[in-house]
Amino acid sequence: MIRVLIADDQGMVRTGFTVFLSSQPDIVVVGEAGDGREAIERAAELAPDVVLMDVRMPVMDGLEATRRLCSPGSRSKVLILTTFDLDDYVYEALRAGASGFLLKDASAAQLAEAVRVVAAGDALISPGVTRRLIHEFARLGPRPAPSAVRLSLLTERESEVLTLVAQALSNQEIARKLVLAEQTVKTHVGRVLMKLGLRDRAQAIVYAYETGLVRPGE
Repeated sequence: MIRVLIADDQGMVRTGFTVFLSSQPDIVVVGEAGDGREAIERAAELAPDVVLMDVRMPVMDGLEATRRLCSPGSRSKVLILTTFDLDDYVYEALRAGASGFLLKDASAAQLAEAVRVVAAGDALISPGVTRRLIHEFARLGPRPAPSAVRLSLLTERESEVLTLVAQALSNQEIARKLVLAEQTVKTHVGRVLMKLGLRDRAQAIVYAYETGLVRPGE
């Protein structure tokens, strides 16, 4: 069973998500939180697999809560609840450790699938979100970047796969582009994450841009 914690300051949103997710055979909602601080406390108590995290909340916002929840050693993954008018938060949320984004007007089926994807260790970064992320990199200009030394640990094929991951291509799309088996691509992605010490594909996207492996506009 996938254990989910819902953090949102709107009670009706929490109730709606809880009712639907609880009807799924492989998902159980273990708790709710009305602000970021409560989300951290509840996560420590309940050890959820996935935290559905709103950005704008009182006491502590979702970005700071995500940053704390995704600290080294944490097992919980964060799925940010967002709307199209929150583009400014995309970049910081990924840097904070979020594994993906879900629009608040997503369908019930999309909500359940998003939870499953993130729980499985994959990132939920749609091409639309990636385009906004790239725009944010371009708008912000040069920023202190992580060391690119670790990139030298990657094989040529792994660097190629990381570049395509940074463009928000799925394993299936990468496999078609490189004429590889999908399982082979999955293996390459796993090795990239391990060698670079990254949590998931979301962090890989940020790392690829911040080290200059991929540049906005390419």
